[in-house]
Amino acid sequence: MAYIIQDPPQGAAPVRIGLIGSGWMGAFHAESIARRVPGTILAAIADPNVESARALAGELGTSKVTASADDLLADPDIDAVVIASPARFHAPLIAQAAAAGKHVFCEKPGGQGLEELDAALTAVEEAGVHFQIGFNRRYADDFRAAKKDLADGVAGTPQLLRSLTRDPGNGSIPNAARVPAWTIFLETLIHDFDTLNWLNEGAEPVEVYAVADALVEPSLRDQGFLDTAVVTIRYSNGAIAVAEANFSALYGYDIRGEVFGSKGMVQAGRSTETAARRYTADGLSADTPRLNIELFRQAYTDELADFAAAVRAKRDGGPVPSSGVTLTPGAADARRALAMALACIESVKSGAPVPVAEKAAV
Repeated sequence: MAYIIQDPPQGAAPVRIGLIGSGWMGAFHAESIARRVPGTILAAIADPNVESARALAGELGTSKVTASADDLLADPDIDAVVIASPARFHAPLIAQAAAAGKHVFCEKPGGQGLEELDAALTAVEEAGVHFQIGFNRRYADDFRAAKKDLADGVAGTPQLLRSLTRDPGNGSIPNAARVPAWTIFLETLIHDFDTLNWLNEGAEPVEVYAVADALVEPSLRDQGFLDTAVVTIRYSNGAIAVAEANFSALYGYDIRGEVFGSKGMVQAGRSTETAARRYTADGLSADTPRLNIELFRQAYTDELADFAAAVRAKRDGGPVPSSGVTLTPGAADARRALAMALACIESVKSGAPVPVAEKAAV
């Protein structure tokens, strides 16, 4: 499938975007906005680490740099914001940006508890701004193709689903002791939860049972760090799903999804950079990606292009463009996936299945 990126309508003013958070993921989004997404301008960068933000702005030709998100949000020339700050700041920043009349793209998760996320999403609704959450797998060509097949009934009624995330590693996890508690559910498997929900569209997650441990870094088990997890999910349509994650795949980044149904099966994702294979005296080999921005470079770019197109349409009073399949992850998707992640945390604590329902903050 082709990229969804399209040139903006002739004569349309560029979408001016402010970035909040210039860390590793924020820097990649900044580069995409400045260099790869047509019809957008990276108008400002806000980060308490002003020196880092200033260096990034210098590379990308952005003139406004500030330590304060308040300063960025007060700028009347900025149409929208991309929030790439640490997760604990997401919900308050969503609410603040919406109150300032800015359209919002936020990296996952939308919050760390349903109460704070609900407050943020209420602010979005009241302000009438566009909101998008960063579930980028929906934009990958193979996942989009699988979704279209499912929408066309290729696999029939879903019965079994699977999604997995294996981050690359070498048997240890740098800075693992500083990784926030429950990251494996709130920031890693939350992608898998959204993928499963999206592929099983129309059904609601009813119950989860999660098992997790520190198998890569067992010395950190007593500190609450978890690097390996498996989750079983029951859906309202009777389908059963499994999501799994590990933080140290020696062979590289590995993201896959699968739906088995009454008429067949649909799969997406791979652990290799391309479909090319080498057959030599040493056996079979292939190159593998080591960074998510390598594996999902197109998807990360397309999700921002989709966001910019929606912002432009709302700003200019035109129709929001359609991709042909249910694509853009919005408020309900952010909430549903977070509810699942929070239920998984409760399941690990209790050792029992937990309904996907209202959960308090972690």
